[in-house]
Parts: sequence; structure tokens; C-alpha cells
Amino acid sequence: MDNRKKIKDFLETYKKDIVKNPKRSKMIKTAVKNKEAIISESGALATWTPKESTGRSPKDTIFVKRRSSAKNIDWSSPNNLPVSEKTFNMLVDDALEFLSQAKHLYQTDRVIGADISYALPVKTVTTHALAALFTDNMFRPVPKKIGKSIFADKDFLLLHVPYEKLDSEKYKRLLRKLPNGKTTDMAVATDFDNRIGVIIGSAYMGSMKKMLFTVMNYLLPFHNVLPLHCSANEGEKGDSALLLGLSGTGKTTLSADPKRRLLGDDEHGWSDKGIANFENGCYAKMIDITAESEPEIYNAVMHKDKYTKHGSIVENAMVYPNGKFDFFDTRLTPNSRSSYPLKYLKNIKKSSKSGHPSTILFLTADAYGVLPPISKLNPHQAMLWFLMGYTSKLAGTETGVTEPQSTFSRFFGQPFMPLNPDIYAGMLGKKMQEHQTDVYLINTGWTGGPYGVGKRMKLSYTRKMVDAALEGLLKDVEYEYDKLFHVNIPKEVPGVPSEILFPKNTWKDPKAYDRTAKKLAKAFAEAFDKNYGDKNIDPLVVKECPGK
Repeated sequence: MDNRKKIKDFLETYKKDIVKNPKRSKMIKTAVKNKEAIISESGALATWTPKESTGRSPKDTIFVKRRSSAKNIDWSSPNNLPVSEKTFNMLVDDALEFLSQAKHLYQTDRVIGADISYALPVKTVTTHALAALFTDNMFRPVPKKIGKSIFADKDFLLLHVPYEKLDSEKYKRLLRKLPNGKTTDMAVATDFDNRIGVIIGSAYMGSMKKMLFTVMNYLLPFHNVLPLHCSANEGEKGDSALLLGLSGTGKTTLSADPKRRLLGDDEHGWSDKGIANFENGCYAKMIDITAESEPEIYNAVMHKDKYTKHGSIVENAMVYPNGKFDFFDTRLTPNSRSSYPLKYLKNIKKSSKSGHPSTILFLTADAYGVLPPISKLNPHQAMLWFLMGYTSKLAGTETGVTEPQSTFSRFFGQPFMPLNPDIYAGMLGKKMQEHQTDVYLINTGWTGGPYGVGKRMKLSYTRKMVDAALEGLLKDVEYEYDKLFHVNIPKEVPGVPSEILFPKNTWKDPKAYDRTAKKLAKAFAEAFDKNYGDKNIDPLVVKECPGK
């Protein structure tokens, strides 16, 4: 039987047992009553997941491989793991069986996408009220005119069973093997063609968020919408900007600008009409957070006043018996997260939509200390840096990492971008040229030497560089071309010492700079050849790769 029909039949059979679209207050009370969470001192809900569910599980994240659509997906990417139609059918059957045995069932109907023209309806069926509340935080209410969406009659069905486990013996030849020789008992599986998702055994709520982001990233390019893993904000004159960057590059900090209204902090689409947020909320990292370092996020989660109605969810943070959080304690995980609606922030644009971006910022934290703190990219250079998604891993962040290491995540979000890479890169290049968007590379990393020798670029200088780029102050300044990294460095930025704009000037040993710069350029060339050597990439883009 067709999987969508199976699910629809299930919903009809159990319609009296399913709590459909419960009120927010009801979900909060039920989650506490069912012992899915506790109420912290601030009023936010605190919850914890099993140790295997404190983050995404990339090796358990799988996509159905069908003849009709297999050509669209880059199966050479380590993040795109194929599963057969037969195996996915088994997962749907198991999910429905788990749901049929559950004490409680909750259904929420939401959409992904603030732009109604491509908003994707999502029906989530889960065993936990807290998970339903998470979808209320993160997914958008169904607009009255949803019939205008290209996906109006193509809803996505998500079956969510976070605490059940798969029968390892049943799947021993079908799913990945664990180091102990057993088969995994967890699956985060997506059928793009039939618009069905199954989550079994992953209690990390980010699995739901990132599944739907990946689905949008698969669907939208076929409708001339470029999906982007980025934050977005809008200036006083209605000018929008996008900030793309991996963890640790300062994306959240730099997008929180008192002079600019936030559209969203993580997922957006760029259509013929402009930029639109996919989400209704934020899913922020909470480790080391304070009211001083991230006041907007902190207040959205912690502030006890009538402005916040609560229902914020804090996952896997240390909480003491008095209900107080300790965000500096990493014993549970350094990936503690909070989910809350965008409306809990004070400087937002309610529509979550804006016009075409006048500026795009690619953020990197170069621990080698050799990239300029700001440089302007022409369209081919921008497509190259978009493909590479470079930043650095630091010593001590992972076992065995004793010195800075270059890391590359295409489009600054590789795990969530399933299509062939030339599709996303080509769309970016076309839209940039069509809308005359300026693109800058901002290095928030080290200056004066590599990590351990130099110092992190002052945030005050970085903010001045970002302001100059966003305000158009760098359009007419003089630039110097960097032959090794193929970027254009401004000779002056208002409020920033000119000597720090050229990193070699900040090193005590110029020869050491040259050696380190060549080392990073070589890493770029090797990563490009490994990831794109057999891809259909424009030769003019290839030419812009450092080390080539």
C-alpha cells in the first residue's frame, strides 16, 4: 500500500485518540504533567534527552533513493546516505505501529516558509506534547490563503517517535552497523518524492527542524528559490542582508544589530520576490550564554516578565534543584539548545520577509591568521567561497586536534543541502548578478599569527567592517588583489586601523606568514579537488580557488 495512504488511514482510524492542534498553554501543561519537562525558575521548560540524542545523528540520517530522483542528489557527499524504498516502507510501518501503541498522540498542522507562494504545509504526528510544542515554536502557523502556495496540495507528513527503538535484528542488513557489531536502532529518514519523514529513536528536537530544512533545500531550487543556511536582517531603509557562517564564526552575534531588524537566524529562501524566513522561531546554542554576551537570546529564554509568554524549551542544559540553569556546565553536552518563537525577540520584522539582499556576508574564523579580516568577492569568487564554506577547527575542540585544522562545509551547511552542488552555486551566481548584490568575506578569526600566537580579531573592529559593508561605504574605496587567495582587500575601512586589513603586516615573521598562507591555500585546492573534481563546476569559478 502507498505510504501516504497508510498514514492517512492511520489518522482516520485514530482520529478520536489524537489531540489535534492543541493550544499552546495546553501543550505546556501537558508536557509538564506527562513528565516530559520541568518548569525552571525562569518559567522556561527544561528537558533532557538520552546521551545518543544530544545532537543530530548524521550517520542515521538517510534518504530514499529512487530512480526518478536519484540523479538530483549528490550521492558522493558523505551526508547523503541512501536507503531503499523497501527499507523506508518498513520504517513507516514501524513508526505507525509505535504510534498505535502510544498512550498519547498529538498532531500539529504548520507550514515552513513565511512567503506564502512556496510555504510547505507540514503535518506532524508525535507521541510527546513537548515535541508538538517545539513545532509550534519553530514552524509557522498555516496562513488563511495557503491555497496560493505551490505546495498547497503537497503537504509533508512527519511521523515522530523519539523514544522508541528499532529492532536491530530486523534491520541488520539494511541500516548502518555500529562499532559493537550491532545495527543502529535509530533512524531519521526522508522520502523527498512522497514528502514523508520518519524519526524513530532520536529525541533531539533539532532532528525535526533540520529534516524540514533539508526538505526545503531539496524542493525549492526546482521552483527557482535558492534556500540558504543563513541569518537575515533589514536596515532602516529596507535594505536586507544575509550572513552565512558555520558554528563559531559569529553569525548570531553579528546578525543581532540594534540598527537592523531580524528576519530570522538560520534558514531563508531567496525567490524572485526577495528573502523570506522559513521558520517561526529560533533554536539557539546556550553554552556559555550570559545576559551580557547575548542579551536578546538570554532574555527570550530567561526573562521573567509579561513580554515572554513562555513555552521556551531548553534542551540538555544543567539545571539545579532550585530550577536555575548553569549554561557553563558542559557535562551533559556542549550542544545545549533553546527553542523559542521569534516574537520573544524585541527587534524583529514580523513578516519575516524582505526584498532582494543588497549585501551578503560570508563569515569565517580563520585560525591560521592569514585571511584578511574583510575582502570583497566578485561573482565567481563568491560562488567559489560559497562552494567551499571554509572555517577552522581549533586545538582542543576534538580529540586528536592539536593544531588548527581547515574544515569545509559546502554552502555553509553541507549536511542539509542534498542536491548536486552546481545547482546551488549556479543559482547564487545568477541572483547576485541579477540583483547586483555585493558579497564580502569577513574573517572573525585570528590576526598577528595563528591560534596560540596571534589574537582573535577585536569584535569592535569586525562590527565596524560589517557596518561599512552594509552601509555601502566600501563600494568606491580602492582595493588590492590578493593573488594567493583570490580576494580583493579594501585599503581602508572607516574606524579600522589600515595595517590590520593586510594580515601579513600583523605578523612578526613575514616568512612564517608566507608558509602558513601557502599551507591553507594548499588545503583549499586539495579539498576542492576531492569534493568537486568530478563535478560540473564553471571553469571561471574553479580559477578562483586558492592554491590553483
